[in-house]
Amino acid sequence: MKATLKRVVALMTVLAMSVLLLAGCGGSSGGEEAPSGSTNGITIFNSKMEIQDQLLQMAEKYEAETGVHVEVYYSSDTVSAHMATRYSSNNPYTLSMVDAKDIYSLAEEHAIPLDDEEWVKDTGYAISIGGHVYGFPVCVEARGIIYNADAIKKVTGKDFDPEQYKTLTAWKGLIEELKKGGMESPTGVMKEDWSLGAHYLAQVYEEQDDPDAFLMDLSAGKVKLMENEKFNSLMDTFDVLMENNYAKASAISAEREISEKKLAEGEIAFMFGGNWDWSQINQFDYTENMGMMPVPQDLDDGMNEMLVGGGSKYFFIDNSSNTSEEQRQQAKDFLNWLVYNENGQSFLVNDCALVPAFSNIELPISDPLGASVSKYTNDGKLIPNYNYMPDDHYAILGAMFQKYLAGISDREGFAKDVETYWHTKTLTSHSE
Repeated sequence: MKATLKRVVALMTVLAMSVLLLAGCGGSSGGEEAPSGSTNGITIFNSKMEIQDQLLQMAEKYEAETGVHVEVYYSSDTVSAHMATRYSSNNPYTLSMVDAKDIYSLAEEHAIPLDDEEWVKDTGYAISIGGHVYGFPVCVEARGIIYNADAIKKVTGKDFDPEQYKTLTAWKGLIEELKKGGMESPTGVMKEDWSLGAHYLAQVYEEQDDPDAFLMDLSAGKVKLMENEKFNSLMDTFDVLMENNYAKASAISAEREISEKKLAEGEIAFMFGGNWDWSQINQFDYTENMGMMPVPQDLDDGMNEMLVGGGSKYFFIDNSSNTSEEQRQQAKDFLNWLVYNENGQSFLVNDCALVPAFSNIELPISDPLGASVSKYTNDGKLIPNYNYMPDDHYAILGAMFQKYLAGISDREGFAKDVETYWHTKTLTSHSE
């Protein structure tokens, strides 16, 4: 209820701000909006719903600290669609927070180079295109299996060590032990298309030796997923998640908040997700010892010892005539504030519970999921994200994955759905 109320308040705030924006922009008889360059201060587009409240609060504090007015906007539309609408109306944001794939598709046309900025030397996650830096990494995020160690110990009487459960065989043994000990359903599965399509299915591509080459072969009809080791390995694990899901009887109706509440409070022990889930989990009466572990798989190539992740969400600065040079400088100052100012660093790490992408930020990570990600990052155990997914990938294949989750299709049918989708895509290799 607490989390829902916060979302309602945030949504009302965003709607109110949107009305003000439209009123302030006005329009001529031709429908042309006033350029953002005519406003005082900077506008920020946020595509990360989990930190919208924090960004709104930050904007007020930042203005009080620096005198620069900041307006923050959020949209639930796909980033590409929302940004296209803003560009077509000649009303771009000064700063836009987008996904890595959007930097690759938008930056050369719409962003200014940031090569000379001080923060470039302090991160290994900036995005460069054609020899120029365009993308400022907001954080490092990773995905895997979230666990509740206290819930596990309560049943087994033993401290939980994720290192002992790298293989699916070992993990299945633990799940059976939990069930025998009284935990009726040890897992939860998020039914959202982005979780299934953009995160879980994507790991099939990311675990390949060369994801680009693999997807080009998949597009060309040269790959049969039912014969692919990684597809079958990850689907084997997903089947265990499904079979032991507390919402097994109505998996496609399970609400994310309910799943995360059950995980937080120890009613279930495992759920696939990422460190971004902490912003939801911490709204509940969570137990003390939680963390993240790699997806268990019966592999011998080390992939079952790694999370999948890297830089997540990137800012770019608008290059159009609708944004003034003063605004661009204010935007640069804001990015430097995040990296080098104590208040900016605290905003990222403490207020937003993010894992910073900059080596100079040494604040301790306060949340357990972020701490896990930080450890795997520092140990060099991250499988890189694949950042070139088509815009419709998670919506279309997420829906196909939901059919599998609901028991409407089987593994062979789902594999065929994935192959059919990629057959419609013409791909080229990528180099950063």
